[in-house]
Amino acid sequence: MRLPAAPFLVLSALCAAPSAAALNVRVLIASAPTLTVNTAPDTASTTPLSSWAIGVRGGKLTLGGQDTGNAVLSLPEPESGTLEVAGRRYRGGLILRAEGSKVQAINAVDIEAYLRGVVPSEMPPLWPQAAVRAQAIIARTYAAARINPAAPYDLCATTQCQVYEGVGREHPLADAAIAATRAEVVSSAGQLADTYFSADSGGYTASSQEAWGRDVAYLKAQPDPTSPSAQKPWTLSVTLGSVQDVAGRYGVKVGKLSGVAVSKVSASGRVMALSFTGQNGSQSLAGADAGGLVRSLGAKSSRVTLKVQDGSLTITGTGAGHGVGLSQWGAKGLAERGESELSLLNFYYPGAGISVLTGPEAARPRLEQTLPLNVAALSGFGPLGQLAQTEGRPLDTLALASAAAPLPFLAAPL
Repeated sequence: MRLPAAPFLVLSALCAAPSAAALNVRVLIASAPTLTVNTAPDTASTTPLSSWAIGVRGGKLTLGGQDTGNAVLSLPEPESGTLEVAGRRYRGGLILRAEGSKVQAINAVDIEAYLRGVVPSEMPPLWPQAAVRAQAIIARTYAAARINPAAPYDLCATTQCQVYEGVGREHPLADAAIAATRAEVVSSAGQLADTYFSADSGGYTASSQEAWGRDVAYLKAQPDPTSPSAQKPWTLSVTLGSVQDVAGRYGVKVGKLSGVAVSKVSASGRVMALSFTGQNGSQSLAGADAGGLVRSLGAKSSRVTLKVQDGSLTITGTGAGHGVGLSQWGAKGLAERGESELSLLNFYYPGAGISVLTGPEAARPRLEQTLPLNVAALSGFGPLGQLAQTEGRPLDTLALASAAAPLPFLAAPL
């Protein structure tokens, strides 16, 4: 069946060869039975040729309800510079992919443009610039470390990866922080570091060993003195009946529950083991499940104390999140004391380095110009700043030098 003129023109646009780009990440931004895509510069400029519905039928994508005969379509970055998917605008191009009964929309975008939608989604851009710059560096590191050409996409757009909300979330102050740290990443032993972060350590960061059973040299438990919740603990009250229901999902079977206590804590004060007492005896729960149960009760973190009274469990705690790596509220506090982004990173990732991301090598990022973070923090310059000082060259002439690499699109045949 011949496609009508308008859908045919749209399909032609979808199949056009994508432009070359520097270092791109592919982000799953939407997944639904039907998705609306709009390439107009803004909603007010939408026309029948700029907006269409993409669906799935028989494992193939449909365009305006008509079969395309392909499971994957690609759309290069439009002339307007942005496109709209499911009501939200993004920079870069788009991969549309049939996955089961749903359409996956995957934004293929330069990593620096991607950060413009991430950094202000993860940290208030009005916070001290040193904290926002540190967030930009660790967000860039996190994204670059997850580039995997063998996978359908590299990242999701939710808290399971990094929150990415596209153009609508961009902010000039976040843009400035991204530009000021362009191409800088945290590294260790010549590799991109695991730059985990959470909202608030609660006064003591957690080690990767206690959180996930994996020892990483630069992810250690240590006091975090500027964490605000360390001075202002939160409380939560849960009925013992509700605790019993949640504990049952973790395999705790002691009958009617009468007591819950913390029987072991980690070096950072987080729950490592719980003991339960009930009408049928007692039982323990240890390891990650112990902390997971506490969070399943609604606690913001597992750095808590417990008290049973009058048929309820009172949870008193500090922090929010797993506590590994950078604490965002702690970073804010350090920045307010005048610490630089390099000092913040040196504090939260001790023993790591700061490197320059120079673009794809065999479709993966390459690192150059590495400095130990403690050296960079003392000098006040990252790798590019040090090079500029040594060579007497303006910093902007030493910015990211990425090899051009086509976006990994699969264009549908006409």
